[in-house]
Amino acid sequence: MSEAAPKTEKTQPVLSLNNVEVIYDDVILVLKGMSLEVHEGQIVALLGANGAGKSTTLKAISGLLKGEEGEVTDGSITYMGERIDTMDPEMRVRKGIFQVMEGRRVFDDLNVDENLIAGAHTRKSRADVKRDMDMVFTYFPRLTERRHTLAGYLSGGEQQMLAIGRALMARPRLMLLDEPSLGLAPLLVREIFEIISRINKEEKTTILLVEQNARIALSIADYGYIMENGKIVLDDPVDKLKENEDVKEFYLGLSKVGEKKSYRDVKHYRRRKRWIS
Repeated sequence: MSEAAPKTEKTQPVLSLNNVEVIYDDVILVLKGMSLEVHEGQIVALLGANGAGKSTTLKAISGLLKGEEGEVTDGSITYMGERIDTMDPEMRVRKGIFQVMEGRRVFDDLNVDENLIAGAHTRKSRADVKRDMDMVFTYFPRLTERRHTLAGYLSGGEQQMLAIGRALMARPRLMLLDEPSLGLAPLLVREIFEIISRINKEEKTTILLVEQNARIALSIADYGYIMENGKIVLDDPVDKLKENEDVKEFYLGLSKVGEKKSYRDVKHYRRRKRWIS
């Protein structure tokens, strides 16, 4: 688990969502009073099933909702103590927020070098950009030998590495990662999550991580939130979440005797009373 400042009332969070409501197409209510905090130096995991609203939460933070006819209609999002929910996405990037989208979304017709340079479009110093490209290749040496290859010809794992590397080129203070394990083989998932943990520690990058793979997410996170139907239903430090019987059964796939359990066999979700909203 990464080292980070503990979540305490005395520490001002880097990011705070307070009762955020998001509506798509003026009709579909997706986030229904979403609240969470991310503190300096933490990796915070946001877990939940498909359709819970995890990706929408990240897009509300990064400002990418508008491209999908979504809108924050209530509540507030603050970053470093400043309201950002009305800012355009480029301004949020300039302030240090960068989202790595689900499905990688690299520029297929650009090579690796060009993709990385695109990530640094808000920066002016060429020397700094060159230094950070070298830093990215240190984290992802596999990309070094592929740097002149079109991104569309990279493997899924290499594209994920490139997407994270492109985010690093923006020098983010807060990185939003959306399903980095999606579609990758287990060995690649472990490799990429080890690198995410290194980036958090070595680059002092705070990370909000959306994942369906709860086991791997909780292995590197400091704090976790569990989301259902547009709301947070449980949050705790990772050590406590790992010991929660409901989390073990329904998110880690373990029964009380330590046996794996198929989610298809679960007919009813037995929430603790405190989960019920």
